[in-house]
Amino acid sequence: MTPSNPPDPDPDPRSSTGLEPGGGVPPGETPPAESSMPGAGPQETHNPPKGWAKGPLTVIIALVVLVAAFFLVYALVLLL
Repeated sequence: MTPSNPPDPDPDPRSSTGLEPGGGVPPGETPPAESSMPGAGPQETHNPPKGWAKGPLTVIIALVVLVAAFFLVYALVLLL
């Protein structure tokens, strides 16, 4: 290997195991597909619901209405 010629990232097919003469791979030499390993990850026991809960959403809406009412009353006091 010289600085002007980077190393070839592909392995030499003549020295690779499991290759047929045409370069194909015989059955059984490839790793299993992802769908064939369904239990590979950790067991998920808690799935929180999607979206906002009714309690926090009600509190947020109430705060927004109170702030809007405050500014509305403040604007009316300034006009009078």
